[in-house]
Amino acid sequence: MRTAELPWQADPTRRFARLAGRPWAALLDSCRDRGARGRYDIYAADPWLTLECRGREAVIARRGEREAVRGDPFKLLRNLLKPLATDDAGLPFSGGAIGYFAYELGRGCVDLGGPGRALPHPELAVGLYDWAVVSDHEERRCRLVAQERDPQTARRWDALLELLRADAPPAEAPDYRVLAAPQSNFTRAGYGRAFRAVREYLRAGDCYQVNLAQRWAAPSVGRLWAAYLRSRRSNPAPFSGYFHHPRAEIASASPERFLRVRDGAVETRPIKGTLRREPGDGEAARARLAASRKDRAENLMIVDLLRNDLGKNCAPGTVRAPELFRVESFATVHHLVSTVTGRLRAGRDALDLLAGCFPGGSITGAPKRRAMQIIEELEPDPRGVYCGSLAYLGHDGGMDSSIAIRTLVQADGRTCLHAGGGLVHDSAEEAEYAECADKARALLETLAEFRR
Repeated sequence: MRTAELPWQADPTRRFARLAGRPWAALLDSCRDRGARGRYDIYAADPWLTLECRGREAVIARRGEREAVRGDPFKLLRNLLKPLATDDAGLPFSGGAIGYFAYELGRGCVDLGGPGRALPHPELAVGLYDWAVVSDHEERRCRLVAQERDPQTARRWDALLELLRADAPPAEAPDYRVLAAPQSNFTRAGYGRAFRAVREYLRAGDCYQVNLAQRWAAPSVGRLWAAYLRSRRSNPAPFSGYFHHPRAEIASASPERFLRVRDGAVETRPIKGTLRREPGDGEAARARLAASRKDRAENLMIVDLLRNDLGKNCAPGTVRAPELFRVESFATVHHLVSTVTGRLRAGRDALDLLAGCFPGGSITGAPKRRAMQIIEELEPDPRGVYCGSLAYLGHDGGMDSSIAIRTLVQADGRTCLHAGGGLVHDSAEEAEYAECADKARALLETLAEFRR
């Protein structure tokens, strides 16, 4: 493995902007509110191999040579990662896969029956990256690391260092325009009908929670990178990310960790329970959310679901919920966040865990299979990247992933975003409709900045 120090920069977008225009450029960004940071930012570009899947149909591309294959997407990815065990240099990521896993990929993990709905982009798209830049905000260090599995890395190393070390101002953000006001795929009356249908399923005992979401879409042109930079300033979030897939640009400001694996230790931090954040909110608002019986009940339902999901691949007796109902505050909302942990059992890995938990229970409802069937019945459009995941999986077996909420996706000439909430027996229609708007507010305001 080869490493090189880069000049320290607290803001990863300054340097990554030089790479962001390249297809398959990827940034995992730990920006937080009030200038606080997560510990690591990770970014990479120029993967030596890419994997794209639609159902069990997949394409593996190696430097332009494309091979069509069939198989389970998680197993295909494991086969590409597994032979390349490596030293991690004490970093969370020093080479491996980065990409997105769309919500509809979950049809292969949870048997829903019948055909799925088509997306304008693959259900899974990951690159295998031979080099990456890792910023450590605790040590105030920035390193370029490479496994040198790809011969082109050595040939391009000096040029890459020159590009990344250059003391140049940030590249100007490319043009991006939203051509009309975003429109929801639910009218107000239509949302009410869907809400009442969910309530009838709940009363009948089909489910005890269903996440119902709506989608806003607007025609757009240009590069979504500009919107990511704007969103990052106004709506910072600890699991933010940008991914430049050739058919779908993704700009995410997610507050929610899905699954992390490090040295066999597993963590998930589900969000369920939301209160609109007002200017000047203090501890009284946070205490009100913390004391909400309805929100705590919703959160606990998903904690129980995730305990069961983790139990499929964690050693017996290791799954715990060490923290429940922590209030975390973001730009437009307060959330209840819990933590569930475990330890992988012998012979299981991060991809077993991901397949066993996908999609995340916090954005389906419970029981998961029936909730997903109801979502597919009632939501007018497929979710795509929304409620899927952005993730890295290292050659060393490590993984970290987000739930892709608060996420913009530009594909086929339009930009889309979703927002939803978990419906339970005592949910109120007006309050749930307003919660969707609260969650979408920051991204809708971002799009409004680019409408002209």
